[in-house]
Amino acid sequence: MTPENSKTQSRSAELREQVAVLDAELTEDFKAQFSVSPFLSRKIVSFQGNKDKPAYSWYKYKEAFSVPLVEYFLSSYDGQISEKVLDPFAGIGTTLFAASSQGIPADGIELLPIGQEIIHARLLSEREMSSDDLATLEHWITSFPWNECRERVPFSTIRITENAYPQETVETIERYRGALHEENEKIQTILQFALLCILESISYTRKDGQYLRWDARSGKRRPGTKAFDKGEILPFDAAITAKLKEILSDIRNAETPLTLFPVKQTAKDIRLFKGSCLEILPTLETAAYGAVMTSPPYCNRYDYTRTYALELAMLGLTHTEVSDLRQEMLSCTVENREKDLLKICPQWNPFIEAASQQKLLQAIYAYLEHEKASGNLNNSGIPRMVRGYFSEMACVIGECARVLKPNARLFMVNDNVRYAGVSISVDTILSDVARSLGFEVEKILVVPGKKGNSSQQMGTYGRVPLRKCVYVWRKR
Repeated sequence: MTPENSKTQSRSAELREQVAVLDAELTEDFKAQFSVSPFLSRKIVSFQGNKDKPAYSWYKYKEAFSVPLVEYFLSSYDGQISEKVLDPFAGIGTTLFAASSQGIPADGIELLPIGQEIIHARLLSEREMSSDDLATLEHWITSFPWNECRERVPFSTIRITENAYPQETVETIERYRGALHEENEKIQTILQFALLCILESISYTRKDGQYLRWDARSGKRRPGTKAFDKGEILPFDAAITAKLKEILSDIRNAETPLTLFPVKQTAKDIRLFKGSCLEILPTLETAAYGAVMTSPPYCNRYDYTRTYALELAMLGLTHTEVSDLRQEMLSCTVENREKDLLKICPQWNPFIEAASQQKLLQAIYAYLEHEKASGNLNNSGIPRMVRGYFSEMACVIGECARVLKPNARLFMVNDNVRYAGVSISVDTILSDVARSLGFEVEKILVVPGKKGNSSQQMGTYGRVPLRKCVYVWRKR
């Protein structure tokens, strides 16, 4: 080992130790707030908890949390919440519809068009279904009208989705899209929604966190890589009829006959704001909400515009629009460029300062920058991503404090992460930032059982379990 390498490694060890000391101090500071909650299983804080829920289970949005989680915090946690709820990262609307089912009005903000489309479909589908509507869905299930349709409506592709389906499937999708335009708006919405639900199962791809993984049958296997077999690729007719049967069965078995989603409130009690929460939160009324229930993107490099590329392309987005969408997202992927937060909202300087003055965070930044300069990071964009994530989250937290009523609570599901051998305690860092922006940290509820870091990091730095938590903050 050269003297220069020895010096670099020594400095890395010194910076890691500084992070470890500050992390231990902050963990001790929040010792009284930490609590392992048996209720918060991995199933409850993820989409797995929705698998047996009619309507919620139709589309597999893996980043969602479950209906029981929302119900628990809105109705069982220290008294009933009755005033309007906000979810600034609405996803497919779990918070909105779970709140509505309890008679609580809800607002949501969602940037990703697939989430917007699913929420829109659900809102339209709350209208009463006529017997003719049910008969039409039954006809589609039994008669396959798309196979007789002469009109074919092509769909968009972007670079990442080119040749994602067998050619026969492409032609059938085009006929299906042509046939559905002959139906009324409500039926069109359901048919389009059903199509979005099955894209992964009829394609050569599988969602795999940071990207789409391609089956070897696609012909896209990279030289020197191991062939991937996703298993059965469903024929279009079998996949779409199975999904339509599931939807129709849930409609017929609904608590309120002939309605898709039995709720106490009407669609006017759910509002969806389409766009980035960084742009929309500053426009919301001060002290207007009785609770915030949300789960932001994690600081884990997952790129939603890649994992949901099939759906975005089917909804007509171009490659440029998808790239622009990636930059609008909260900084959670290495491709995110730095945002000019003060240009978005000039009043955010105190929020940005709250993140920049957090001691543990500054030590983490120093370590990541050192590892970048030393060539030890597997991607040079990691320091920029982490810095952007916490600065932007500080602005989100500050805005949530502003729009919440006094003594109202914010519930947030989030994961800790690890880069270059250093664990980043997202839970204590964000709680410390929240404490400086008007919140009292009541609880940091730990999900029992801890996940490990990536296999790549385990090989280099060893296995370190990471916490997944639900934060409970109360506006002072």
